[in-house]
Amino acid sequence: MKSKTVKGSRAARPGNSVLGKGAATAFLSPSLLFIGVFLLVPAFWTLFLGLTDYKLVGIEALNPSFIGLDNFAKALQDPQFLSSLKLTIVYVLGSAIFGQALLGFILAWVLNELSPRVRSAVELIVIFSWIVPGSVVAFLWFAFYNKEEGTLNAILGVNIDWLLDYPMLSIIIFNIWRGTAFSMLLFSAAIASIPKSHIEVARVAGASKMQQLRNIVLPSARSYILTNLLLITLWTFNDFGPYLLTGGGPGGQTQILPIFIYDSALRYLDFGYGSAIAAIMLLLNLILSLIVLRMSKKGKK
Repeated sequence: MKSKTVKGSRAARPGNSVLGKGAATAFLSPSLLFIGVFLLVPAFWTLFLGLTDYKLVGIEALNPSFIGLDNFAKALQDPQFLSSLKLTIVYVLGSAIFGQALLGFILAWVLNELSPRVRSAVELIVIFSWIVPGSVVAFLWFAFYNKEEGTLNAILGVNIDWLLDYPMLSIIIFNIWRGTAFSMLLFSAAIASIPKSHIEVARVAGASKMQQLRNIVLPSARSYILTNLLLITLWTFNDFGPYLLTGGGPGGQTQILPIFIYDSALRYLDFGYGSAIAAIMLLLNLILSLIVLRMSKKGKK
């Protein structure tokens, strides 16, 4: 005997929840409160400070003045800020886009061909680089790059001061090693979600590995790829880890934007200017997120 749903009941209507709006709001309120207190309030407070000449010492610390967009105009004309922005773009492209994302996908694609036991063992080893605290990783790589007793020089049989002679390359490699595990695990999940029958049919039809990759794997994993690119780009764009290796030096060659903000606000005590740079970074992050989301929506059409 078929059960009958009560006509007009809330649960019987598709798309309606059994919970009322009040109950749904109550369940969401803790997370909304958390987002408001720890994300929105600091963001608006940073924007407000960027509109003032607030400093950590002096008369401006006691009585900061509202100066409008002067700090933002100063940033756009500041050669040090523009240089820092260029260095940040190089750092993001080198370590996130062409480093973590590409290497992570290659590792995931290779591991997919291995036995489950070997794949699990390799994933376990690789993920260690991701779960180790960033400060510990930085000091390990500082020892790795050391000129006198560094492991890298011992392996290559050279005597190079990597952090002085190749500072940007050094922090890019450091960040690739630290973050590739996340991309690899995400892409492994993407490849595993593709029905094996699709790849088997392509294999029987005579498709090469590259054809399978181009025509089946990449289109199927598009959403995973865009999500990964968005996350690792934002993380790398806001990464402060290189400061532990180089402090932004030598000569500002690794002074990416997070380090430039730190120096402006806490080293030179110009909190208003540092807040303005942070607000510009927030805007750039928002623009980047909107671009990736737009690309994701286009892919679904």
